[in-house]
Amino acid sequence: MKNGTSSDWLLKKNQSIKTKKEIIHNRAAYLFRKRGYVATSMQDIATAMDMKAASLYNHISSKQEMLEELLISIAKKFTQGMMDIEESSLSTIQKLESLVSLHVKITLENPDAIALITGEWVHLEEPKLSYYKSQRNAYEEKFLLILSLCKKEGYIEDTINIDLALYSILSSLHWLYNWHNKNKKISPIEMEHQLKKILLKGLIKN
Repeated sequence: MKNGTSSDWLLKKNQSIKTKKEIIHNRAAYLFRKRGYVATSMQDIATAMDMKAASLYNHISSKQEMLEELLISIAKKFTQGMMDIEESSLSTIQKLESLVSLHVKITLENPDAIALITGEWVHLEEPKLSYYKSQRNAYEEKFLLILSLCKKEGYIEDTINIDLALYSILSSLHWLYNWHNKNKKISPIEMEHQLKKILLKGLIKN
């Protein structure tokens, strides 16, 4: 081959397929968010991609596969983010603040896929459903541990119920995508600042 080896051509071909698959995932995430997973058909996704349904199957085997890959990808981003924060040299209160930043970052980078974690995850089939739930539960347990350590070390008011605090913080952060969709003029930095002030100020001792 004049412009490279056969392996170079294969690599470029695989990268092209991956890019196409990512585009399909993005369109599917948008439709799942707007219409719901059940109400969205493979034909709907193919139409959004301006391609025939038969051609769509060259890249994706099923609608379920797309839901799995979208949700597992988001779960892995949170898992990796939590791991990075845990292993950092930050103080516990700084780790708590970093978790808010992590949610903002993932939300802004994946506005449609992140919306699926508020309800569409229930349509996952086994064994991916159990895997997803285990990742989510592990993340929440680690978040709770950081909150508990903050309270133990005197950063958080003694009267604060840590379980309720976790519920309140995560509930707000999980629905952040919906608020941001209507308020896109706010900068990511300002959003982080405001959220840390709103969500954490009531917990932290003066």
